[in-house]
Amino acid sequence: MLIATSGRGYRVRRPSKPTIATMLADLRRGSAHMVLEPVEDEQPGSWYVQVLLRDNNTYQLEYRDGVAEQHYRTQTISQEKVLGAMLGWAGGKPGWRDGFMWNNLADEFAGDAQAASDDAR
Repeated sequence: MLIATSGRGYRVRRPSKPTIATMLADLRRGSAHMVLEPVEDEQPGSWYVQVLLRDNNTYQLEYRDGVAEQHYRTQTISQEKVLGAMLGWAGGKPGWRDGFMWNNLADEFAGDAQAASDDAR
């Protein structure tokens, strides 16, 4: 099941395309963000796509495919492109990442992965 969560704590279970579009359109500059994530017990790791509307009116789009080594970020000025990517991700459509230049953020999370590994020992 997919859940959409806004930065203000508003949660929608099984959000429709119009609901996702409305939540994205309602973002305000600064700290406003939204996250789409599946809630499934069988799938280990952390899987999500999220967007933040920055103070400079750009959208910071990120996704994570299970592990810190698969965490990516991009920026765009296009709300339409962000919506297309979020809907594509939610629908499991191939090519939803196309049209962006993604940066891998694995190095930013390297310390977190090492700490988790140490804790497991």
